[in-house]
Amino acid sequence: MNQKGGVGKTTTTLSLAHALALSGRRVTALDMDPQGHLGKGLGLNGEAEQGLDEVLLDGVPLEDNVLEVRERLRLVPAGERLAEVEMVAQGGASRGFRLNEALQGKMDSEDFIFIDCPPSAGLLSMNALFAVEEVVVPVSSDYLALHGVSRFMMILQHIEQALNRQMKVWIALTRYQERRRLARDVRATLAEYFPGRVLATPVRESAALAECPGHGKTIFEYQRGGNGAADYRQLADDLATARTV
Repeated sequence: MNQKGGVGKTTTTLSLAHALALSGRRVTALDMDPQGHLGKGLGLNGEAEQGLDEVLLDGVPLEDNVLEVRERLRLVPAGERLAEVEMVAQGGASRGFRLNEALQGKMDSEDFIFIDCPPSAGLLSMNALFAVEEVVVPVSSDYLALHGVSRFMMILQHIEQALNRQMKVWIALTRYQERRRLARDVRATLAEYFPGRVLATPVRESAALAECPGHGKTIFEYQRGGNGAADYRQLADDLATARTV
């Protein structure tokens, strides 16, 4: 999750999920963004007309909308009506806990569940935050990204206080250009202000990462020998072992 656009949220969700599946873990990914880009990045081209929309709007069991998309990797698509969740007026505070309720006891066999969130702080994002134990915040290597992550951390603090529990928060540095001094400074600043939270591997800027969703492939299928695949493979290991800078 990150409210700032263009930081690689979907790319990071997709790549981490597939990397961990390839390493032998059982993984399910939930597409909580009405744009449905996570499904498109896995090769779905409109054939999945329902998904999380039915779960959150109609109370359909989550397992009824699970698709096997790769070996050990499953997907719950967004669905055509997911944007309507933001307009739900009935239910009061319970509206924010629908995903949490849908997940109860349904995914216990999974090693990881990833949720690709929209770039907003609406009801969909709240459902995601109320359901998770950990949050990965992709942050691009530019100055404005620092302001975005600081604002998000403040929002998260308020949510933790309301829920009376703490979440693990990991920062994943994306679109990293090591030769640029600004990128190195951003990484150092993040490590200083959020010690023990910045995952060790920065994901280098890569044209292949931008290209592969258009082919319905993950980076490991599109260019498995490139920098993007190497970085996300290592980042997945960082996440699994809690390795930070």
